[in-house]
Amino acid sequence: MDYTNLINNISGKISKVGIIGATRGYGYTLLAQIPKVKHMDLRIICSRHTDECMNVLKEIGYGERDIVVCQNKEEVKKASETAVLIVSDYRLVMESGITALVECTGNTAVSSDAALSALRRGINVYMVSKETDSVCGPVLNQIAAENGAVYALVNGDQPRNLLDLYSWAMLLGLEVIAAGKSSEYDFVWDRETGDFSYLDGVSPTENLPELLEHWQYKGTETLDARRRLLEKYTEIIAADLCEMNLVSNITGLVPSSPFLSYPIAKTSELANIFIPKEDGGILDRTGVVDVFYNLRGTDEASFCGGEFITVKCDNPKMWDILKGKGHVMSRNGKYACIYYPYHYMGLETPVSVLLGDLMGIGAHPECRQVSVLAGVAQEDLPKGTVLTVKGHHHSIEGLVPELLERKEVGNIAPFYLLNGAALLKDVKKGEPITLDHVDLSQLEAYKLYAQGLKL
Repeated sequence: MDYTNLINNISGKISKVGIIGATRGYGYTLLAQIPKVKHMDLRIICSRHTDECMNVLKEIGYGERDIVVCQNKEEVKKASETAVLIVSDYRLVMESGITALVECTGNTAVSSDAALSALRRGINVYMVSKETDSVCGPVLNQIAAENGAVYALVNGDQPRNLLDLYSWAMLLGLEVIAAGKSSEYDFVWDRETGDFSYLDGVSPTENLPELLEHWQYKGTETLDARRRLLEKYTEIIAADLCEMNLVSNITGLVPSSPFLSYPIAKTSELANIFIPKEDGGILDRTGVVDVFYNLRGTDEASFCGGEFITVKCDNPKMWDILKGKGHVMSRNGKYACIYYPYHYMGLETPVSVLLGDLMGIGAHPECRQVSVLAGVAQEDLPKGTVLTVKGHHHSIEGLVPELLERKEVGNIAPFYLLNGAALLKDVKKGEPITLDHVDLSQLEAYKLYAQGLKL
């Protein structure tokens, strides 16, 4: 897309942004970028840690005299139109005259309530909290459409970037076989020393000269050998499956399998892997979402948790020409892999906000609960166990996530509504958590989920 019309916008519109969950991680990268973006002003940020907000804003370059901490609605209303406001109560954000709400808390109760409040006032909502969209996305898209507002996922996170790539392929009439992303941390191997690193910031380097035997891709047997060698570094990551859940719900693509495939693969191999088994790949069916671990040498660029699609090559002559340009093709010439090797977090997010605020682009009223993220007990869990979402990967101790097609869900409880829930009965290892095991009936987010199932 050419963004010149946005850059040179002469409508006089300014996107006035409010951010909930503002100072760390994703929120910080967005705060740091907003001052550099035309047609966009930061109006208000919300965090439980207002002192931290003040420090971050000053670090980014805002003057302390331009920042106002507000305790209530009256103080928000009295504040200067040019001030940047700080609040600890997210409900005050909607009182500040914003046109755009960016929600970054990851808390389904807060983010769903904030999104509903904003959309019903005609304020556009840009959802970073993938946990909330996984259970409430269909309804929030509908409510946006009913209120003349935009509800959108954001560039900078993998789901929106992948959706952009997928929609580009749809526009061009390409048949998408699979759509997915690389998991967050690379598998990096040094051919000269044999040292292997898993870039999670925790795992130590391990000497694995035997990886040389499986470095060149020969077929799916290479994937099996890499898996055996690197098994202890692999896991099923809730955040990965959640992100593919979001893409599934908008595109209609279904999970490749409940736990996704997670092959350990190089970028150059993807067109040979994410294709049907009858053509030498790993897929039992096409039209799926999936995830891989990126394997690379120390001198090779990272995939950076980026996004890819594999597509069918209908015209052999055309694709042979493109192969000559260096594009990633399958050995049989029937498939190609197209990819974005990046997601730049909040640095990219202003694009999504301006597309929504200035051009009305974002809402997907056709979004449905195509797949549901669930949790399976990794061990016997006794009655009374309290389930808690925590950690960098937003996982739940004792559960392994799985991504199921809607038709397979039955009364399974959505993964990210389990936070804080106590088990009403024992759960055996290998059993999914269902609505018989927990009482979610009083959660407003569950009511939105149930409403979405009816769409």
